[in-house]
Amino acid sequence: MKQFNLLIQTPGRGYYLITKEITDAIGDDVGIIDVGLLHVFLKHTSASLTINENADPTVRDDFKNFEEELVRRDFPFTHDYEGPDDCPAHIKSSLFGCELTIPISNGKLALGTWQGVYLCEHRDSTQNRNLLITLNN
Repeated sequence: MKQFNLLIQTPGRGYYLITKEITDAIGDDVGIIDVGLLHVFLKHTSASLTINENADPTVRDDFKNFEEELVRRDFPFTHDYEGPDDCPAHIKSSLFGCELTIPISNGKLALGTWQGVYLCEHRDSTQNRNLLITLNN
């Protein structure tokens, strides 16, 4: 078992493909695993992770537009310590989740052809996001 830390800076609200950053972080260590699991944990309460379509960028735009409708900023939230995007970001993080487990088969992540890992940034401003990645074999 090995662990890796990955820091990703987001430019603000949006859905960002980070599959390559994850595979770069684990490097050749995944190549020696025939059957295993990769666990990705996001150490934040105002961002999230998901796996979805990795080819058409309009999917990411649709995700962002939908979640803005789902968790509207004009709702009378009382938790606004860090601004009007604070509580909506926490709710979105809980809806999507902060961790993923991906199977490893024959030294590669066993994602489907059109699947990619998204870092979902729910805050408006630039953020540094820390991920803890664990390889299990």
